[in-house]
Amino acid sequence: MTTCPTTLPDTTSATRAFRDRVIVRDEIDRYLRTGDFIDEARIEADLRRAVNPDPARIRDILAKSLAIETLLPEETAVLLQVADPGLRQAMEATALAIKHKVYDNRIVTFAPMYISSYCVNRCQYCGFNADNSQQRRRQLTLDEIRAEAAAMCGRDGHKRVMAVYGEHPRTGASFIAESLQAIYSVEVKTRRGKTSVRRINVNAAPMSIDDLKIIRKGGIGTFQVFQETYHRRTYAQVHPADTIKADYDWRVTCMHRAFDAGIDDVGLGVLFGLADWKFEVMGLVTHARELERHAKIGPHTFSVPRLHPASGSDISRHTPSPFTDDDFIHALTVLRLAVPYTGLICTARESEALRNRCLGLGITQMDASTRIGVGAYAAEPVCQEIDKQQFLLGDNRTLEQLICDLARRGTITSFCTAGYRCGRTGGCIMDALKTGKEGKFCKVNAVLTFREWLDDFASPEALKICEPVLLSELAEIREQLPAFYPVVKEHYDRIAAGERDLFF
Repeated sequence: MTTCPTTLPDTTSATRAFRDRVIVRDEIDRYLRTGDFIDEARIEADLRRAVNPDPARIRDILAKSLAIETLLPEETAVLLQVADPGLRQAMEATALAIKHKVYDNRIVTFAPMYISSYCVNRCQYCGFNADNSQQRRRQLTLDEIRAEAAAMCGRDGHKRVMAVYGEHPRTGASFIAESLQAIYSVEVKTRRGKTSVRRINVNAAPMSIDDLKIIRKGGIGTFQVFQETYHRRTYAQVHPADTIKADYDWRVTCMHRAFDAGIDDVGLGVLFGLADWKFEVMGLVTHARELERHAKIGPHTFSVPRLHPASGSDISRHTPSPFTDDDFIHALTVLRLAVPYTGLICTARESEALRNRCLGLGITQMDASTRIGVGAYAAEPVCQEIDKQQFLLGDNRTLEQLICDLARRGTITSFCTAGYRCGRTGGCIMDALKTGKEGKFCKVNAVLTFREWLDDFASPEALKICEPVLLSELAEIREQLPAFYPVVKEHYDRIAAGERDLFF
Protein backbone atom coordinates (compact mmCIF):
# COMPACT_ATOMS: atom_id res chain seq x y z
CA MET A 1 0.00 0.00 0.00
CA THR A 2 1.26 3.48 -0.87
CA THR A 3 1.22 5.89 2.04
CA CYS A 4 1.06 9.63 1.64
CA PRO A 5 -0.38 12.48 3.70
CA THR A 6 -4.13 12.88 3.85
CA THR A 7 -3.74 16.49 2.77
CA LEU A 8 -0.82 18.42 1.35
CA PRO A 9 1.52 19.90 3.96
CA ASP A 10 0.69 23.53 4.79
CA THR A 11 -2.66 22.90 3.17
CA THR A 12 -3.60 26.39 1.98
CA SER A 13 -0.32 27.37 0.31
CA ALA A 14 0.48 23.89 -1.01
CA THR A 15 -3.00 23.42 -2.44
CA ARG A 16 -2.83 26.86 -4.04
CA ALA A 17 0.49 25.95 -5.66
CA PHE A 18 -0.94 22.62 -6.88
CA ARG A 19 -4.02 24.42 -8.19
CA ASP A 20 -1.88 26.91 -10.08
CA ARG A 21 0.01 24.03 -11.72
CA VAL A 22 -3.17 22.16 -12.63
CA ILE A 23 -5.43 24.93 -13.93
CA VAL A 24 -4.46 26.45 -17.27
CA ARG A 25 -6.42 29.68 -17.55
CA ASP A 26 -6.14 29.90 -21.34
CA GLU A 27 -7.72 26.44 -21.56
CA ILE A 28 -10.81 27.89 -19.93
CA ASP A 29 -11.04 31.26 -21.63
CA ARG A 30 -10.77 29.94 -25.18
CA TYR A 31 -14.01 27.99 -24.71
CA LEU A 32 -15.98 30.81 -23.06
CA ARG A 33 -15.24 33.68 -25.44
CA THR A 34 -18.93 34.06 -26.26
CA GLY A 35 -19.94 33.81 -22.61
CA ASP A 36 -21.15 31.10 -20.24
CA PHE A 37 -22.95 28.40 -22.22
CA ILE A 38 -24.85 27.38 -19.07
CA ASP A 39 -27.20 30.37 -19.10
CA GLU A 40 -28.99 30.17 -15.76
CA ALA A 41 -31.46 32.95 -16.53
CA ARG A 42 -32.51 31.27 -19.77
CA ILE A 43 -32.84 27.86 -18.10
CA GLU A 44 -35.07 29.29 -15.38
CA ALA A 45 -37.12 31.23 -17.93
CA ASP A 46 -37.61 28.11 -20.08
CA LEU A 47 -38.83 26.17 -17.05
CA ARG A 48 -41.26 28.94 -16.07
CA ARG A 49 -42.69 29.21 -19.58
CA ALA A 50 -43.19 25.44 -19.80
CA VAL A 51 -45.54 25.14 -16.80
CA ASN A 52 -48.85 23.44 -17.75
CA PRO A 53 -47.66 22.27 -21.17
CA ASP A 54 -50.05 21.62 -24.05
CA PRO A 55 -50.55 17.86 -24.65
CA ALA A 56 -50.35 18.33 -28.42
CA ARG A 57 -46.94 19.95 -28.09
CA ILE A 58 -45.76 17.14 -25.84
CA ARG A 59 -46.70 14.58 -28.49
CA ASP A 60 -44.85 16.58 -31.16
CA ILE A 61 -41.75 16.62 -28.96
CA LEU A 62 -41.97 12.87 -28.39
CA ALA A 63 -42.12 12.33 -32.15
CA LYS A 64 -38.93 14.38 -32.52
CA SER A 65 -37.24 12.29 -29.84
CA LEU A 66 -38.28 9.08 -31.57
CA ALA A 67 -36.59 10.41 -34.72
CA ILE A 68 -33.35 10.45 -32.64
CA GLU A 69 -33.00 14.23 -32.69
CA THR A 70 -31.52 16.16 -29.76
CA LEU A 71 -34.17 18.33 -28.17
CA LEU A 72 -33.88 22.08 -27.72
CA PRO A 73 -33.64 23.33 -24.12
CA GLU A 74 -37.15 24.77 -24.31
CA GLU A 75 -38.49 21.40 -25.51
CA THR A 76 -36.69 19.66 -22.66
CA ALA A 77 -38.29 22.10 -20.22
CA VAL A 78 -41.75 21.15 -21.51
CA LEU A 79 -41.13 17.47 -20.74
CA LEU A 80 -39.79 18.33 -17.29
CA GLN A 81 -43.04 20.12 -16.43
CA VAL A 82 -45.35 17.23 -17.39
CA ALA A 83 -47.44 16.13 -14.41
CA ASP A 84 -50.31 14.28 -16.09
CA PRO A 85 -49.96 10.52 -15.38
CA GLY A 86 -51.10 9.54 -18.88
CA LEU A 87 -48.56 11.82 -20.55
CA ARG A 88 -45.84 10.63 -18.19
CA GLN A 89 -46.68 7.07 -19.22
CA ALA A 90 -46.43 8.05 -22.90
CA MET A 91 -43.04 9.63 -22.23
CA GLU A 92 -41.77 6.47 -20.55
CA ALA A 93 -43.02 4.26 -23.38
CA THR A 94 -41.30 6.50 -25.94
CA ALA A 95 -38.09 6.48 -23.90
CA LEU A 96 -37.99 2.68 -23.92
CA ALA A 97 -38.80 2.57 -27.65
CA ILE A 98 -35.87 4.93 -28.30
CA LYS A 99 -33.55 2.74 -26.27
CA HIS A 100 -34.50 -0.33 -28.29
CA LYS A 101 -34.21 1.59 -31.55
CA VAL A 102 -30.73 2.91 -30.76
CA TYR A 103 -29.21 0.22 -28.51
CA ASP A 104 -31.40 -2.84 -29.08
CA ASN A 105 -32.35 -5.25 -26.29
CA ARG A 106 -29.26 -5.26 -24.12
CA ILE A 107 -27.65 -3.87 -20.97
CA VAL A 108 -23.90 -3.29 -20.75
CA THR A 109 -22.33 -4.15 -17.39
CA PHE A 110 -19.26 -2.75 -15.68
CA ALA A 111 -17.73 -2.28 -12.24
CA PRO A 112 -15.90 0.66 -10.67
CA MET A 113 -12.33 0.23 -9.42
CA TYR A 114 -11.32 2.82 -6.82
CA ILE A 115 -7.58 3.45 -7.16
CA SER A 116 -7.05 6.12 -4.50
CA SER A 117 -9.03 7.92 -1.81
CA TYR A 118 -6.53 10.77 -1.41
CA CYS A 119 -7.90 14.13 -2.53
CA VAL A 120 -6.94 17.77 -2.03
CA ASN A 121 -10.52 19.00 -2.42
CA ARG A 122 -13.03 19.53 0.38
CA CYS A 123 -16.36 18.83 -1.31
CA GLN A 124 -19.02 18.99 1.38
CA TYR A 125 -20.91 15.90 0.17
CA CYS A 126 -17.98 13.51 -0.32
CA GLY A 127 -16.37 10.96 1.98
CA PHE A 128 -12.99 11.62 0.32
CA ASN A 129 -13.10 15.26 1.51
CA ALA A 130 -9.53 16.19 2.50
CA ASP A 131 -10.73 17.41 5.92
CA ASN A 132 -12.54 14.15 6.72
CA SER A 133 -10.52 12.58 9.53
CA GLN A 134 -12.90 9.60 9.63
CA GLN A 135 -11.76 8.38 6.21
CA ARG A 136 -9.04 5.69 6.16
CA ARG A 137 -6.97 6.67 3.12
CA ARG A 138 -5.29 4.37 0.68
CA GLN A 139 -3.68 4.46 -2.75
CA LEU A 140 -3.04 1.25 -4.66
CA THR A 141 0.37 0.35 -6.01
CA LEU A 142 0.60 -0.99 -9.56
CA ASP A 143 0.84 -4.54 -8.19
CA GLU A 144 -2.27 -3.98 -6.08
CA ILE A 145 -4.06 -2.58 -9.13
CA ARG A 146 -3.20 -5.76 -11.03
CA ALA A 147 -4.59 -7.82 -8.14
CA GLU A 148 -7.85 -5.84 -8.27
CA ALA A 149 -8.10 -6.38 -12.02
CA ALA A 150 -7.46 -10.11 -11.63
CA ALA A 151 -10.24 -10.38 -9.05
CA MET A 152 -12.71 -8.36 -11.11
CA CYS A 153 -12.23 -10.18 -14.40
CA GLY A 154 -11.19 -13.58 -13.06
CA ARG A 155 -13.79 -14.08 -10.33
CA ASP A 156 -16.81 -12.17 -11.66
CA GLY A 157 -16.07 -11.98 -15.37
CA HIS A 158 -16.07 -8.20 -15.79
CA LYS A 159 -14.67 -6.93 -19.09
CA ARG A 160 -15.35 -3.22 -18.55
CA VAL A 161 -13.99 -1.18 -15.64
CA MET A 162 -14.51 2.39 -14.45
CA ALA A 163 -11.22 3.44 -12.80
CA VAL A 164 -11.81 6.16 -10.17
CA TYR A 165 -9.19 8.59 -8.86
CA GLY A 166 -9.23 11.40 -6.31
CA GLU A 167 -7.52 14.68 -7.21
CA HIS A 168 -4.04 14.64 -5.68
CA PRO A 169 -0.43 15.14 -6.86
CA ARG A 170 0.17 11.40 -6.46
CA THR A 171 -2.59 10.53 -8.95
CA GLY A 172 -1.70 12.76 -11.88
CA ALA A 173 -1.94 11.91 -15.57
CA SER A 174 1.24 9.81 -15.72
CA PHE A 175 0.12 7.64 -12.80
CA ILE A 176 -3.33 7.23 -14.35
CA ALA A 177 -1.80 6.12 -17.66
CA GLU A 178 0.48 3.64 -15.84
CA SER A 179 -2.46 2.26 -13.87
CA LEU A 180 -4.48 1.74 -17.07
CA GLN A 181 -1.64 -0.23 -18.59
CA ALA A 182 -1.36 -2.28 -15.38
CA ILE A 183 -5.04 -3.24 -15.62
CA TYR A 184 -4.82 -4.10 -19.32
CA SER A 185 -1.77 -6.31 -18.66
CA VAL A 186 -3.73 -8.78 -16.51
CA GLU A 187 -4.89 -12.03 -18.09
CA VAL A 188 -6.66 -14.75 -16.09
CA LYS A 189 -7.44 -18.36 -17.01
CA THR A 190 -11.09 -19.39 -16.95
CA ARG A 191 -12.98 -22.68 -17.25
CA ARG A 192 -12.89 -22.62 -21.02
CA GLY A 193 -10.23 -20.08 -21.97
CA LYS A 194 -8.83 -16.83 -20.65
CA THR A 195 -10.16 -13.37 -19.84
CA SER A 196 -9.06 -9.80 -19.22
CA VAL A 197 -10.36 -6.26 -18.81
CA ARG A 198 -10.92 -4.94 -22.33
CA ARG A 199 -12.13 -1.39 -21.78
CA ILE A 200 -11.22 1.02 -19.00
CA ASN A 201 -13.18 4.20 -18.55
CA VAL A 202 -11.77 6.86 -16.24
CA ASN A 203 -13.51 9.00 -13.63
CA ALA A 204 -10.99 11.64 -12.60
CA ALA A 205 -10.53 15.36 -12.10
CA PRO A 206 -10.46 17.82 -15.02
CA MET A 207 -7.04 18.08 -16.65
CA SER A 208 -5.10 20.17 -19.12
CA ILE A 209 -4.96 19.19 -22.77
CA ASP A 210 -1.38 17.96 -22.37
CA ASP A 211 -2.34 15.72 -19.43
CA LEU A 212 -5.38 14.41 -21.26
CA LYS A 213 -3.14 13.40 -24.15
CA ILE A 214 -1.10 11.34 -21.68
CA ILE A 215 -4.10 9.35 -20.45
CA ARG A 216 -5.38 8.95 -24.02
CA LYS A 217 -2.12 7.20 -24.89
CA GLY A 218 -2.57 5.04 -21.79
CA GLY A 219 -5.67 3.47 -23.34
CA ILE A 220 -8.64 5.35 -21.91
CA GLY A 221 -12.12 4.44 -23.07
CA THR A 222 -14.54 7.13 -21.86
CA PHE A 223 -13.37 10.12 -19.81
CA GLN A 224 -16.01 10.82 -17.18
CA VAL A 225 -16.26 14.01 -15.12
CA PHE A 226 -19.38 15.03 -13.21
CA GLN A 227 -20.13 18.74 -12.95
CA GLU A 228 -21.84 17.81 -9.63
CA THR A 229 -24.19 20.80 -10.04
CA TYR A 230 -24.67 23.27 -12.87
CA HIS A 231 -26.12 25.85 -10.48
CA ARG A 232 -23.28 28.29 -9.76
CA ARG A 233 -24.41 29.48 -6.34
CA THR A 234 -24.93 25.92 -5.12
CA TYR A 235 -21.62 24.89 -6.68
CA ALA A 236 -19.83 27.60 -4.67
CA GLN A 237 -21.58 26.55 -1.46
CA VAL A 238 -20.40 22.92 -1.62
CA HIS A 239 -16.89 23.52 -3.04
CA PRO A 240 -14.79 25.76 -0.74
CA ALA A 241 -13.21 28.74 -2.49
CA ASP A 242 -9.57 27.83 -1.82
CA THR A 243 -9.78 24.44 -3.57
CA ILE A 244 -9.14 23.39 -7.16
CA LYS A 245 -12.67 22.13 -7.54
CA ALA A 246 -14.05 25.54 -6.63
CA ASP A 247 -13.25 26.66 -10.18
CA TYR A 248 -16.60 26.02 -11.90
CA ASP A 249 -15.33 27.08 -15.32
CA TRP A 250 -12.29 24.76 -15.22
CA ARG A 251 -14.67 21.89 -14.61
CA VAL A 252 -17.42 22.80 -17.07
CA THR A 253 -14.92 23.17 -19.94
CA CYS A 254 -13.07 19.91 -19.23
CA MET A 255 -14.82 17.99 -22.02
CA HIS A 256 -13.92 20.65 -24.57
CA ARG A 257 -10.30 19.97 -23.65
CA ALA A 258 -10.83 16.20 -23.77
CA PHE A 259 -12.10 16.39 -27.35
CA ASP A 260 -9.24 18.69 -28.31
CA ALA A 261 -6.81 16.19 -26.75
CA GLY A 262 -8.16 13.44 -29.00
CA ILE A 263 -10.40 11.64 -26.48
CA ASP A 264 -13.52 10.75 -28.47
CA ASP A 265 -15.86 9.46 -25.75
CA VAL A 266 -16.83 11.58 -22.74
CA GLY A 267 -19.31 11.08 -19.93
CA LEU A 268 -21.30 13.80 -18.17
CA GLY A 269 -23.18 13.69 -14.88
CA VAL A 270 -24.52 15.63 -11.93
CA LEU A 271 -25.02 14.72 -8.29
CA PHE A 272 -28.77 14.99 -7.92
CA GLY A 273 -29.91 16.39 -4.59
CA LEU A 274 -27.65 19.44 -4.45
CA ALA A 275 -29.80 21.82 -6.53
CA ASP A 276 -33.22 21.74 -8.19
CA TRP A 277 -33.31 18.55 -10.25
CA LYS A 278 -35.10 20.11 -13.21
CA PHE A 279 -32.39 22.76 -13.46
CA GLU A 280 -29.75 20.01 -13.41
CA VAL A 281 -31.40 18.09 -16.25
CA MET A 282 -31.51 21.31 -18.26
CA GLY A 283 -27.83 21.81 -17.47
CA LEU A 284 -26.92 18.35 -18.76
CA VAL A 285 -28.87 18.82 -21.98
CA THR A 286 -27.43 22.31 -22.52
CA HIS A 287 -23.92 20.94 -21.93
CA ALA A 288 -24.55 18.14 -24.43
CA ARG A 289 -25.69 20.62 -27.07
CA GLU A 290 -22.61 22.76 -26.44
CA LEU A 291 -20.34 19.76 -27.02
CA GLU A 292 -22.21 19.01 -30.24
CA ARG A 293 -21.56 22.60 -31.31
CA HIS A 294 -17.89 22.52 -30.30
CA ALA A 295 -16.82 19.07 -31.49
CA LYS A 296 -19.77 17.79 -33.54
CA ILE A 297 -19.89 14.99 -30.95
CA GLY A 298 -22.18 14.74 -27.95
CA PRO A 299 -21.61 12.85 -24.69
CA HIS A 300 -21.15 9.09 -24.83
CA THR A 301 -22.98 8.71 -21.51
CA PHE A 302 -25.00 10.50 -18.86
CA SER A 303 -24.72 9.36 -15.24
CA VAL A 304 -27.43 10.14 -12.70
CA PRO A 305 -25.98 9.59 -9.21
CA ARG A 306 -27.81 11.15 -6.32
CA LEU A 307 -26.67 12.14 -2.88
CA HIS A 308 -26.14 9.20 -0.51
CA PRO A 309 -24.68 9.01 3.02
CA ALA A 310 -20.91 9.49 3.17
CA SER A 311 -18.54 9.53 6.14
CA GLY A 312 -17.77 12.95 7.56
CA SER A 313 -20.50 14.65 5.51
CA ASP A 314 -23.55 16.20 7.15
CA ILE A 315 -24.94 17.44 3.85
CA SER A 316 -25.05 13.89 2.47
CA ARG A 317 -27.54 12.96 5.20
CA HIS A 318 -29.72 16.05 4.76
CA THR A 319 -30.32 16.49 1.04
CA PRO A 320 -30.34 20.24 0.23
CA SER A 321 -32.77 19.83 -2.68
CA PRO A 322 -35.22 16.91 -2.31
CA PHE A 323 -35.09 14.36 -5.13
CA THR A 324 -37.64 11.58 -4.76
CA ASP A 325 -37.76 8.24 -6.55
CA ASP A 326 -40.49 9.63 -8.80
CA ASP A 327 -38.28 12.63 -9.59
CA PHE A 328 -35.46 10.21 -10.40
CA ILE A 329 -37.71 8.32 -12.82
CA HIS A 330 -38.89 11.56 -14.42
CA ALA A 331 -35.32 12.85 -14.82
CA LEU A 332 -34.09 9.63 -16.42
CA THR A 333 -37.03 9.59 -18.80
CA VAL A 334 -36.42 13.16 -19.94
CA LEU A 335 -32.70 12.58 -20.45
CA ARG A 336 -33.42 9.58 -22.67
CA LEU A 337 -35.89 11.68 -24.67
CA ALA A 338 -33.78 14.83 -24.83
CA VAL A 339 -30.49 13.27 -26.00
CA PRO A 340 -31.66 9.99 -27.56
CA TYR A 341 -28.26 8.70 -28.70
CA THR A 342 -26.53 9.00 -25.32
CA GLY A 343 -26.02 6.02 -23.02
CA LEU A 344 -27.68 6.22 -19.59
CA ILE A 345 -25.90 4.78 -16.55
CA CYS A 346 -27.85 3.82 -13.42
CA THR A 347 -25.45 2.69 -10.70
CA ALA A 348 -25.62 0.55 -7.59
CA ARG A 349 -26.00 3.68 -5.47
CA GLU A 350 -29.72 3.06 -6.05
CA SER A 351 -31.84 0.24 -4.67
CA GLU A 352 -32.46 -2.97 -6.58
CA ALA A 353 -36.16 -2.11 -6.87
CA LEU A 354 -35.53 1.35 -8.32
CA ARG A 355 -32.90 0.10 -10.77
CA ASN A 356 -35.30 -2.59 -11.96
CA ARG A 357 -37.92 0.12 -12.49
CA CYS A 358 -35.43 2.17 -14.50
CA LEU A 359 -34.90 -0.67 -16.97
CA GLY A 360 -38.22 0.37 -18.46
CA LEU A 361 -36.99 3.93 -19.01
CA GLY A 362 -34.15 3.28 -21.42
CA ILE A 363 -31.03 2.91 -19.27
CA THR A 364 -28.14 1.19 -21.07
CA GLN A 365 -25.47 0.49 -18.44
CA MET A 366 -25.50 -0.98 -14.91
CA ASP A 367 -22.76 -2.03 -12.51
CA ALA A 368 -22.83 -5.19 -10.40
CA SER A 369 -20.63 -7.05 -7.90
CA THR A 370 -19.73 -3.48 -7.03
CA ARG A 371 -17.16 -2.67 -4.35
CA ILE A 372 -16.20 0.95 -3.81
CA GLY A 373 -13.50 0.64 -1.18
CA VAL A 374 -9.93 1.09 -2.40
CA GLY A 375 -8.55 -2.43 -2.86
CA ALA A 376 -11.92 -3.98 -2.02
CA TYR A 377 -12.11 -6.57 -4.83
CA ALA A 378 -8.97 -8.42 -3.79
CA ALA A 379 -9.99 -8.23 -0.12
CA GLU A 380 -12.24 -10.60 1.78
CA PRO A 381 -14.84 -10.67 3.21
CA VAL A 382 -17.28 -8.59 1.18
CA CYS A 383 -18.77 -5.81 3.28
CA GLN A 384 -19.37 -2.08 3.11
CA GLU A 385 -17.19 0.09 5.34
CA ILE A 386 -18.23 3.73 5.17
CA ASP A 387 -14.87 4.97 6.45
CA LYS A 388 -13.11 3.25 3.54
CA GLN A 389 -15.39 4.28 0.69
CA GLN A 390 -16.90 7.36 -0.90
CA PHE A 391 -20.56 6.59 -0.08
CA LEU A 392 -22.89 3.65 0.69
CA LEU A 393 -24.37 1.39 -1.98
CA GLY A 394 -28.06 0.56 -2.37
CA ASP A 395 -27.88 -2.52 -4.63
CA ASN A 396 -25.52 -5.33 -3.63
CA ARG A 397 -26.39 -7.86 -6.33
CA THR A 398 -23.57 -9.90 -7.79
CA LEU A 399 -22.95 -9.79 -11.51
CA GLU A 400 -24.52 -13.23 -11.94
CA GLN A 401 -27.59 -12.19 -9.96
CA LEU A 402 -28.05 -9.09 -12.11
CA ILE A 403 -27.54 -11.07 -15.31
CA CYS A 404 -30.18 -13.60 -14.24
CA ASP A 405 -32.62 -10.86 -13.28
CA LEU A 406 -32.13 -9.26 -16.70
CA ALA A 407 -32.59 -12.62 -18.44
CA ARG A 408 -35.88 -13.20 -16.63
CA ARG A 409 -37.04 -9.94 -18.24
CA GLY A 410 -35.88 -11.13 -21.65
CA THR A 411 -32.89 -8.77 -21.71
CA ILE A 412 -29.42 -9.89 -22.78
CA THR A 413 -26.29 -8.75 -20.93
CA SER A 414 -23.53 -7.40 -23.15
CA PHE A 415 -19.81 -7.45 -22.38
CA CYS A 416 -19.00 -5.81 -25.70
CA THR A 417 -15.95 -3.54 -25.88
CA ALA A 418 -15.62 -3.65 -29.66
CA GLY A 419 -16.32 0.00 -30.49
CA TYR A 420 -13.33 1.33 -28.58
CA ARG A 421 -10.98 -1.18 -30.20
CA CYS A 422 -12.11 -0.96 -33.81
CA GLY A 423 -12.61 2.77 -34.20
CA ARG A 424 -16.36 3.11 -33.57
CA THR A 425 -15.95 6.02 -31.16
CA GLY A 426 -16.65 9.73 -31.21
CA GLY A 427 -18.32 10.99 -34.36
CA CYS A 428 -18.33 7.54 -35.92
CA ILE A 429 -20.38 5.96 -33.16
CA MET A 430 -22.62 9.04 -32.83
CA ASP A 431 -23.62 8.73 -36.48
CA ALA A 432 -24.15 4.98 -36.10
CA LEU A 433 -26.30 5.47 -33.00
CA LYS A 434 -28.44 8.18 -34.56
CA THR A 435 -29.15 6.03 -37.63
CA GLY A 436 -29.76 2.81 -35.69
CA LYS A 437 -26.80 1.04 -37.29
CA GLU A 438 -24.89 0.70 -34.02
CA GLY A 439 -27.74 -1.31 -32.52
CA LYS A 440 -27.04 -4.09 -35.02
CA PHE A 441 -23.38 -4.27 -33.94
CA CYS A 442 -24.57 -4.13 -30.31
CA LYS A 443 -26.87 -7.10 -30.84
CA VAL A 444 -24.26 -9.26 -32.56
CA ASN A 445 -21.48 -8.47 -30.10
CA ALA A 446 -23.83 -8.93 -27.14
CA VAL A 447 -24.54 -12.48 -28.33
CA LEU A 448 -20.85 -13.30 -28.79
CA THR A 449 -19.72 -11.87 -25.45
CA PHE A 450 -22.64 -13.37 -23.54
CA ARG A 451 -21.82 -16.82 -24.92
CA GLU A 452 -18.26 -16.31 -23.71
CA TRP A 453 -19.33 -15.22 -20.21
CA LEU A 454 -21.82 -18.05 -19.80
CA ASP A 455 -19.21 -20.66 -20.74
CA ASP A 456 -16.54 -19.19 -18.48
CA PHE A 457 -18.46 -18.04 -15.40
CA ALA A 458 -22.13 -19.03 -15.22
CA SER A 459 -23.38 -21.46 -12.60
CA PRO A 460 -25.63 -24.31 -13.83
CA GLU A 461 -28.66 -22.44 -12.51
CA ALA A 462 -27.67 -19.23 -14.31
CA LEU A 463 -27.08 -21.15 -17.52
CA LYS A 464 -30.64 -22.50 -17.43
CA ILE A 465 -32.05 -19.01 -16.95
CA CYS A 466 -29.86 -17.21 -19.47
CA GLU A 467 -29.38 -19.57 -22.38
CA PRO A 468 -32.95 -19.18 -23.74
CA VAL A 469 -32.43 -15.41 -24.00
CA LEU A 470 -29.14 -15.93 -25.81
CA LEU A 471 -30.67 -18.36 -28.29
CA SER A 472 -33.62 -16.02 -28.87
CA GLU A 473 -31.24 -13.17 -29.71
CA LEU A 474 -29.30 -15.42 -32.06
CA ALA A 475 -32.54 -16.37 -33.81
CA GLU A 476 -33.42 -12.68 -34.22
CA ILE A 477 -30.06 -12.07 -35.90
CA ARG A 478 -30.80 -14.91 -38.32
CA GLU A 479 -34.17 -13.35 -39.11
CA GLN A 480 -33.15 -9.67 -39.23
CA LEU A 481 -29.68 -10.01 -40.79
CA PRO A 482 -29.85 -13.13 -42.96
CA ALA A 483 -26.87 -12.19 -45.15
CA PHE A 484 -24.72 -11.49 -42.09
CA TYR A 485 -25.88 -14.46 -40.03
CA PRO A 486 -23.49 -17.14 -41.41
CA VAL A 487 -20.37 -15.22 -40.33
CA VAL A 488 -21.97 -14.40 -36.97
CA LYS A 489 -22.76 -18.07 -36.40
CA GLU A 490 -19.21 -19.01 -37.39
CA HIS A 491 -17.83 -16.62 -34.74
CA TYR A 492 -20.38 -17.91 -32.22
CA ASP A 493 -19.33 -21.51 -32.79
CA ARG A 494 -15.66 -20.60 -32.44
CA ILE A 495 -16.38 -19.02 -29.05
CA ALA A 496 -18.39 -22.06 -27.97
CA ALA A 497 -15.34 -24.16 -28.90
CA GLY A 498 -13.10 -22.09 -26.61
CA GLU A 499 -11.85 -19.16 -28.69
CA ARG A 500 -12.11 -15.79 -26.98
CA ASP A 501 -12.49 -12.07 -27.69
CA LEU A 502 -14.07 -12.24 -31.15
CA PHE A 503 -16.08 -9.21 -32.21
CA PHE A 504 -17.43 -7.15 -35.09
